[in-house]
Amino acid sequence: MSVVINTNTAANQAASNLDSANSMLQKSIARLSSGKRIVNSGDDAGGLAVSMRMTAAVHRTDAANANVANAVSFLQTQDGAMDTAGQVLDRISELKTLSTDVTKSTEDVANYNKEFTALKDQLTSLTSQKFNGVDLFSSGSSASTLAVGTSEDGTQTVNISKSTLANDVTTITAATDLSSLNVSDITGGLTAVATSRAQNGAESSRLNYASQMLTTTENNLSAANSRITDVDVAKESAAFARENVLVQAATSMTAQANSSSQVALKLLQG
Repeated sequence: MSVVINTNTAANQAASNLDSANSMLQKSIARLSSGKRIVNSGDDAGGLAVSMRMTAAVHRTDAANANVANAVSFLQTQDGAMDTAGQVLDRISELKTLSTDVTKSTEDVANYNKEFTALKDQLTSLTSQKFNGVDLFSSGSSASTLAVGTSEDGTQTVNISKSTLANDVTTITAATDLSSLNVSDITGGLTAVATSRAQNGAESSRLNYASQMLTTTENNLSAANSRITDVDVAKESAAFARENVLVQAATSMTAQANSSSQVALKLLQG
């Protein structure tokens, strides 16, 4: 092999190997320190694009699940109001029966009517309750619905009902006193409230299952995204150790190659 001064091929090759090994070492350090396999877009351009779409889908799924949870809270609040309405109606039916007792004086009946008037006001108050500014009940004679999204792309919805509590108890709230009411008016109101509560329970149950599905979807999307973006620490640690050794070896060899030019000087010094 020729001994030359101007070009140190061995040193150039060793330096190139050092640069390459050091570049890979820096990538390993970046991946291990960040926990990400894709630190820069150049690491895996296609994988990054897929990951960005999956990440957005995960966030939308989480938001949809939050909406479903809020809808469940709406129904729970509505059911609480109807439960109270049922208790009020139960007490009114009791008052109606007590007021027909022939042993009760006019003053006794008047006292029953005072409580009845207060309970009517409470019923009216219940029919106008809101949840975060949204009416719990429909103001008309027909139930209205609210559409709750149950998928991240918005294509699937579940309708929840705003029952007609005001309409169900209108005969009772319109009565001036207990004598203007029939027991059937009160039991009819109780039956309507019970039916609405059953509908409420069915809708709550369905939303809970929808929430479970959203949670499963989110977990699976997150797992799939993790396989694309997250670093395999064991695998990357092995790569780091390998590249670290290569950097040290290339550094040593570069130094050796640089010192080999000294042979030419010794020949010149003869």
